[in-house]
Amino acid sequence: EEIEREIAYPDGKVEKVLKNGCHLIFFPNGTWKKVSSDAKTVTITFFNGDVKQVMPDKTVIYYYAGAKTTHTTYSDGLEVLQFPTGQIEKHYPDGRKEITFPDQTIKNLFLDGQQESILPDGTIVRVQRDGSKTIEFNNGQRELHTAQFKRREYPDGTVKTVYMNGHQETKYISGRIRVKDKDGNIIMDTKV
Repeated sequence: EEIEREIAYPDGKVEKVLKNGCHLIFFPNGTWKKVSSDAKTVTITFFNGDVKQVMPDKTVIYYYAGAKTTHTTYSDGLEVLQFPTGQIEKHYPDGRKEITFPDQTIKNLFLDGQQESILPDGTIVRVQRDGSKTIEFNNGQRELHTAQFKRREYPDGTVKTVYMNGHQETKYISGRIRVKDKDGNIIMDTKV
């Protein structure tokens, strides 16, 4: 780019005005700033390698050189962080967060403390504020984990519950109920 004029300031700052209307401002510490000819796009390159861009729509893109991480803030309040591992975090204005991990697992964190994870195989894990967990598998099975028990529901209607004391109870669609003690011994079986 051809320089139209150059201005040296007493504080050591140097401004170069280019023929295309862009302004380049160089600071004594090594930071420099580029202002587009329409003054709507500003790029600041800091002495440590960080880069901040302000776009015409007021989107701010900040690149942290040391962490190799990009933080984009949109004018509607959405913030997106992109990490070198491939992890992407979206922070929504309403407080909700969505994290996409490198393996493509998506985790949603809600303001009320609930969480939802969608695994690459289609399995969905929901965690409530009280710590109870529901897992919906892609084969139609469903699991519920609470402080008192773990229960698995099968597509054929069978429900197997394992209590924290080790007892197991299996209810079949036929009405049959089988109960085992903590050691796996059958203590009741209502064969139909």
